Amino acid sequence: MSLAEVRDDWTRLGTDDPLWAILSHADKRGGQWDEREFLETGRTEIDAAVAWLDRLGVRPATERALDFGCGAGRLSIALTDHFAEVVGIDIAEPMLVHARRLDCAGQVRYLHNTRPDLACLQTGTIDFCYSNLVLQHMPPELAAGYLREFLRVLRPGGAVVVGIPDLYRRSAVGLLSRFTPRPLARLVQRHVLGYPAPMRMHTMPGDAVRALAAANGARVVAAEEFDNDPHWRHMRYVIVKNAPGGR
Repeated sequence: MSLAEVRDDWTRLGTDDPLWAILSHADKRGGQWDEREFLETGRTEIDAAVAWLDRLGVRPATERALDFGCGAGRLSIALTDHFAEVVGIDIAEPMLVHARRLDCAGQVRYLHNTRPDLACLQTGTIDFCYSNLVLQHMPPELAAGYLREFLRVLRPGGAVVVGIPDLYRRSAVGLLSRFTPRPLARLVQRHVLGYPAPMRMHTMPGDAVRALAAANGARVVAAEEFDNDPHWRHMRYVIVKNAPGGR
């Protein structure tokens, strides 16, 4: 699966049913999300993440935050309650159209990025990076590349909170997602389930996340299971970038 395919799939999802594509609740399909309710879920999630950092004693500076895979801005807008500047990045331009519309106050700087890196951001310019329910839709090699980029753009002492499943559960959907050939999975999602475009799921083991962090001058300081999903075990990690010459 190429990055161009990821872009094409999410461009279609962002055109046809953007809010449901981001939070795929069964009763919200077909444009049924109330926009205020949708944005409130983002505030709840970001407030909980900031509280988690505080409990861990992880206190990045509050100058600049990044929301990677920002979609329609659900989390980007919520981050403006905690950071002076917020940058939202997404691969699908239609998603960014919705994000800019929902960001009535124009508080977020949204960037369209179709590269396998974050060359649009300078090294060491971000205090906090948040990415949830995003990397799971990319092949592991692409996801790992972006995770390395999160750490590159982070300032020393800055933090990443990233969510990505670490395993498939032994449910019918989980096992089918793991073992079904990709063309067949796309066919089922498009023509049986009626998705505007397929949403492929991938995992990254926790050991791989820790090794990648260590190889890029950072460390995982906490990990927790969240989002009680019957098909994948979703994990969320707090990664802190080491200060020069130390931990």
